Amino acid sequence: MIGRPTPTFGAIDEQTPFEAALAGATRSQATALWLCAVAALVLAMIVVGGATRLTGSGLSITEWKPVSGVLPPMSAHAWTIEFAHYRQIPQYKLVNRGMSMAQFQGIFWWEWAHRLLGRLVGGAFAIPFVILWSTGRLPRRLLGRCGVLFCLGALQGVVGWWMVQSGLETRIAVAPERLATHLGLALLLFSALIWTALEAWAGPAAGQRRRDGWTLVSTLLALAVFAQCLFGALVAGNKAGLIDNDWPMMGGVFVPADYWRAGLWTTLAHGASAVQFNHRMIAYGVVALTLLIAWNGLRSTSAPWNLRRLTIGIGLLATTQVVLGIATLVSGVALWLALIHQLTAALLLAAAVALTWRSRRT
Repeated sequence: MIGRPTPTFGAIDEQTPFEAALAGATRSQATALWLCAVAALVLAMIVVGGATRLTGSGLSITEWKPVSGVLPPMSAHAWTIEFAHYRQIPQYKLVNRGMSMAQFQGIFWWEWAHRLLGRLVGGAFAIPFVILWSTGRLPRRLLGRCGVLFCLGALQGVVGWWMVQSGLETRIAVAPERLATHLGLALLLFSALIWTALEAWAGPAAGQRRRDGWTLVSTLLALAVFAQCLFGALVAGNKAGLIDNDWPMMGGVFVPADYWRAGLWTTLAHGASAVQFNHRMIAYGVVALTLLIAWNGLRSTSAPWNLRRLTIGIGLLATTQVVLGIATLVSGVALWLALIHQLTAALLLAAAVALTWRSRRT
């Protein structure tokens, strides 16, 4: 009797390599390395964005041209037009009046590099994504997360222009709360890239996720570091690092006399003394928490060694970050110190995210 062939274990060979990989892949080192590379580009963009802010370059390009803006002015006439646009905004009229073309080009290149990095991040994400997905090396369980990452990156571009717009009509700099939103979204994308890369490298967790003291404290730390970064953006947006450059006091007192402004929002978002004081206080709390975590990591005998080693590294990184913050303040916000301070903040956040991810694994 001739009937339908009985399926055998060899039937899987009838699938294409792509179908087989897509059906069974749960982890991918290639995907993890790709996401880490994109995270490194986002980190570079955060640092260059810090330089753009500190050099007052963020408003030097007054138009948003996602495609044609990839090329800088290519002739003397094009530079003249670009400079003419800049001379129309309040920052030029009230702060940089009389600026030469060479000086304008100096701030223009910082902003252009920042926007170029944003475009590179988009390409570095989209092109490898298509390659990995089409060759079956992207785990299916991570497709939705990659979609979220793409949306976060696209939203970051929109928010960046929304931030720039706040400084083109009536202000001489961007609104501090919009700057904090822009940085916060970049850090959220950075953290999500790291988390997804760890998921791709290790694969799904075996058994149930762990929920204990380690998970709670590491999550609290990640949120605290993220909040501290946002307050740092408010300090930068209000140029609050240029006042009260003594430590541990502020103008000789612990709580500045001009802490309170007209209202709660004005105080928290636009009060220079207030945002610097808040940034200091949260920093002390973050360091205390990281040192507590590191101490428990050293004493713990049940936690895996790689988890304990990560806690020690976080304690050292947080301590270094505070020293850098104090040095940046007393130096009057020296550019190189401020950039290292921002870089270390992002690295501390990455370490806190990694600790949170690792602590959830049984």
